[in-house]
Amino acid sequence: MKADSALLRKKKLGENLLAYLFLAPSLILFITFLFYPMLKSVYLSMTITDPRGRVVEFVGLDNFADLLTSGQFYSNLKVSLLFILLTVPTSIIWSLFLAAITHNKLRGMKVFQFIFSLPIVISVGTGSIIWFLLFHPTAGMLNYFLSFVHIGPIPWLTDPSWALISISLMTIWMNMGFLFIVLSSGLQGVPEEIYESAKIDGSGPVRTFLQIVLPLLTPTIFFALIVSVIGAFQTFGQIHILTKGGPMNSTNVVVYSIYQDAFVNFRFGIGSAQALILFLIILALTLFQFKVLEKKVHYQ
Repeated sequence: MKADSALLRKKKLGENLLAYLFLAPSLILFITFLFYPMLKSVYLSMTITDPRGRVVEFVGLDNFADLLTSGQFYSNLKVSLLFILLTVPTSIIWSLFLAAITHNKLRGMKVFQFIFSLPIVISVGTGSIIWFLLFHPTAGMLNYFLSFVHIGPIPWLTDPSWALISISLMTIWMNMGFLFIVLSSGLQGVPEEIYESAKIDGSGPVRTFLQIVLPLLTPTIFFALIVSVIGAFQTFGQIHILTKGGPMNSTNVVVYSIYQDAFVNFRFGIGSAQALILFLIILALTLFQFKVLEKKVHYQ
C-alpha cells in the first residue's frame, strides 16, 4: 500500500514538473516584461533620480505626497476624466447605431460593415497624421466643409477650448472599428426568433430594439464599456502627435504627464508614482463598474 502511495506521489510530481516545463516560456516572458517592470516601478516611485535617470536618494512616500498635494496632477486627472466622458459614451452609442443599421440582409450591407470596421486596422500614428491634415486651419477639409455653411475656420488644435474636443473626435473614429465589430457580434448572437415574435406581436423596429434587443446586448455593452474606459485612460499616441499636451495643458492627460516626467525630464520617481496612482484609479473604477453597473446586465 505504501509502495503504491509513493508511486502515485512520484507520478504526480513528474506530471507537475512536466506542466511547469511547458509553462516555463510563458512564465519567463511574464516575469521579464510584466512582474519585474511592475516591481521596478514600485521601487522607483520611492526614489529621486538625477538628470541622467540614475537613483540618487530613497525618499519613501514623498513622491506620492507631492503628487497628491499638487494642483497640476489634479488638473491632468480632470482632463483625463473629461476625455473619458467625451469619448467612451459617444463611441459606444455611435458604434451601436452603426451596428444596428447594418444588421440586416439588404444588399450592400457587407460593404458598409467593412467600411465601419476599417479603423481597427489603422495604427494610431497613421490615424493621427490623417486627422492632423483634416484639422489643418487653412488647408484642412473640416474647415473647408464648414465654409459651405458659412461657418468660419475653427482652430481645432490650437485653441484650448477646442483641442480636447478635436482629440476626442479622432479617438471616437479610432475606437469605432473595434466597438463596431464587438457590438455587431453581439447583435448576431440575438436569435432570429425574437425578431419574428416581436414582429408578429406588432412591435416596430425601434421598440423591438430598445425593449428587447438592447437588454440582451447588455453583456456585450458592459464589456465594451470596461475596455473603452481602460483604453481611454491609457490614450497617448494621438495626444503626443497632435498636441503634445497643449495648448495650455488642455490635453495633458495623466499618461502624457507620466511620459513627460519619466522620459523627457528623467524624473523616474515622480513618473512611476503617477503610474501607480493611475493603476489604482483604473482598478478602483473597474471594480466600481463590476459592483454597480454589472447589476444592470442581463446574462439570460
